[in-house]
Amino acid sequence: MLRPFHLAIPVNDLVKARSFYGDLLGFEEGRSDTRWIDWNCYGHQLVTHLHEEWDPVGAMNPVDGHGVPVPHFGVVLTKEDWDALAIRLQGHVEFIIEPYTRFKGEPGEQSTMFFKDPSGNALEFKAFSDLSMLFAT
Repeated sequence: MLRPFHLAIPVNDLVKARSFYGDLLGFEEGRSDTRWIDWNCYGHQLVTHLHEEWDPVGAMNPVDGHGVPVPHFGVVLTKEDWDALAIRLQGHVEFIIEPYTRFKGEPGEQSTMFFKDPSGNALEFKAFSDLSMLFAT
């Protein structure tokens, strides 16, 4: 059984984080305080910690003709969940990389999309046509 990860990230506004992660992405809110919120991120524990002066500095690496933001994080979803999320986000986020399928016909073929939260944290959500290819070379 795959164990859930725990990831804590800085955000510069908890009201915007609550709207983005709760309302837009649909993550269930768990415990919270005046400076943090726990989220159920597809069964994983994501915590947004308030840091009013947070300003991410991001680099880009070229992958498949796109500039992929580094650092970034996300979750590997089922294709059905990925499709639903891609539709839900249309018109609500500015995509860094629009939803598409990369590495077609190769090991590791995957659907992917990149966008930022309101605090500038880069997120990637992906789905593999064959999950057994997650670590394929």
